[in-house]
Amino acid sequence: MTEDGEGLPLADRLARHIRTLLISGELSPGQRLSEAAFSERFDVSRNSLREAFRLLTKDGLLRHEANRGVFVTVPSMASVIDIYRVRRMLECGALRQAWQQHPAIRVMREAVADGQKKRDAGDWVGVGSANMIFHAAIIDLSDSARLTEFYERISAELRLCFGLLNDPEHLHSPFVDMNDAIVTLLEQGKPAEAAAQMETYLNLAERTMLKALERAEQA
Repeated sequence: MTEDGEGLPLADRLARHIRTLLISGELSPGQRLSEAAFSERFDVSRNSLREAFRLLTKDGLLRHEANRGVFVTVPSMASVIDIYRVRRMLECGALRQAWQQHPAIRVMREAVADGQKKRDAGDWVGVGSANMIFHAAIIDLSDSARLTEFYERISAELRLCFGLLNDPEHLHSPFVDMNDAIVTLLEQGKPAEAAAQMETYLNLAERTMLKALERAEQA
């Protein structure tokens, strides 16, 4: 693995690859990351990998334990509250100023269709992945590369929260149709109504997540 065409440093590229694994749900909260395995997987030196781990640790996605290694972070209640505070600011703002013909709206519609298909098949991990794509597309409405990159970090933390829960159906099922309603409002040229719906959505999602985490901690 080398620098890409845009000159992105190797450690940053590695960090983005690992962040993608977190967002996809391939890596779980508390999981230990093997330097040997990841060096072989990405065909890079351990020094480059350690720098990528350092970047992700700075972002709060990994943690280093002396004499034990590097582990995927386990989200806390406080981090969940902060994640949803940030999401309300970013997603509602992006929806409020959305252009009706923006190509990201088509991506949102496709993610809704995929989420409905996965729901009907009982594939709740797949529903979660479709949901992540839907929300990333909302941020793309802002046409800001910086916001998109920042939201990748939030998405990775959010997926770690999903990984702590034993009942993904309870977490995801109410929001498939809500996603449909939000993208429909955008297609109808009603961005303010879509933003208001998203605020209600995120408030409900936050309460659902916190209650589920509380039950998981008590189990």
